[in-house]
Amino acid sequence: MSDTLLVMGDRPVTSGEVVLALLGLAVFLLIVLFAAMRRQAAARAIEAERAVLHAQELEERMGEMNRVQAELTGRLQAMAEGLQARQFDLTKALGERLDGLSLRLGQSLEGQTRTTVENLGRLNERLAVIDSAQKNLTDLAGQVVSLKDVLANKQARGAFGQGRMEAILKDGLPRNGYELQPTLSTGKRPDAVIRIAGDPRGLVVDAKFPLEAVTLWREAKAEEVRRMAAQRLRQDFAVHVKDIAEKYLLPGETQDLALLFVPSEGIYADLNEHFDDVVQKAFRARVMVVSPSLLMLAVQVVQGLLKDERMRDEARVIQKEVGLLLDDVSRLSDRVLNLQRHFGQAHDDLGQILTSADKIAKRGSRIEALEFDEAPSAPAGLAKLPLKGSQAAE
Repeated sequence: MSDTLLVMGDRPVTSGEVVLALLGLAVFLLIVLFAAMRRQAAARAIEAERAVLHAQELEERMGEMNRVQAELTGRLQAMAEGLQARQFDLTKALGERLDGLSLRLGQSLEGQTRTTVENLGRLNERLAVIDSAQKNLTDLAGQVVSLKDVLANKQARGAFGQGRMEAILKDGLPRNGYELQPTLSTGKRPDAVIRIAGDPRGLVVDAKFPLEAVTLWREAKAEEVRRMAAQRLRQDFAVHVKDIAEKYLLPGETQDLALLFVPSEGIYADLNEHFDDVVQKAFRARVMVVSPSLLMLAVQVVQGLLKDERMRDEARVIQKEVGLLLDDVSRLSDRVLNLQRHFGQAHDDLGQILTSADKIAKRGSRIEALEFDEAPSAPAGLAKLPLKGSQAAE
């Protein structure tokens, strides 16, 4: 044990010291190990306590989570039920709205369909009217061509003017208000004579206007041709006016004024615009140029005169009837006065009768008020005789 094992510095180290050192080191290590184990046990205890606390906390949290989960489950279930109910209500409301929308849409479509059908019907009617108007325009174009042909023929022009004049007279006057082509005392035959109420003289209407010169003047292009056509128109017009004045203005048989009928408003306007001197000369010759509208106006004036004449005739009849009615009223008044006199006389007679009856009643009252002494020896029947005598005396 005293053997030197090593030398540390100047000091030798023996085996015993080494053993003691090793024992001390072992003890130290045991102490350190024990302390470490105690610290580890304490740490484990603390850790176990912490684990228990943590487990308790986890358990509490788990319980809280379970409770929250239960509440959440209940709320989710309630929410699901509410959502289901709301979904049912929403589905029901949506179905109702869809039904209403479908109904309104159907009604709207039906109304639009009906409107479309009506519009199409009106469109068809308008198209028919347009077709008719187009046909009328085509016919009118043909009539214009025919009118040109008519105006190109002198006899046809006369017949055209005569026809327009007759149509105006027939439309505006009664049958007895005019005559067509009557024969005058001179043997002449005017185109028409209008009868005026209250005047035996007729108003002559001539429809043979010289349209040929007017047509030449209107169709003339060159100035010289137009001037010559205007000169011819003035000559023809003056000659025709002179013929009317000489043939148809008959004192006592026709009016002092005759009408020259122009069958066109355009020609009448051209005459007044470019040939006013000719129109004025005709008027001074007591021949008035009239267009269709002016002839209608003259016809309306004559119609008014005829109506006034009929009203005067009716007024005369009414006046006569009123006179007869006044005579009847006068006789009725006389008879009423006679009846009143009879009633007055009867009233007086009734008054006298009532007066006599009143007197009789008063006299009877006085007689009834008299008192008589009864005679014992006289019979009852004889006792009444003087009373009757006294009544007779009274």
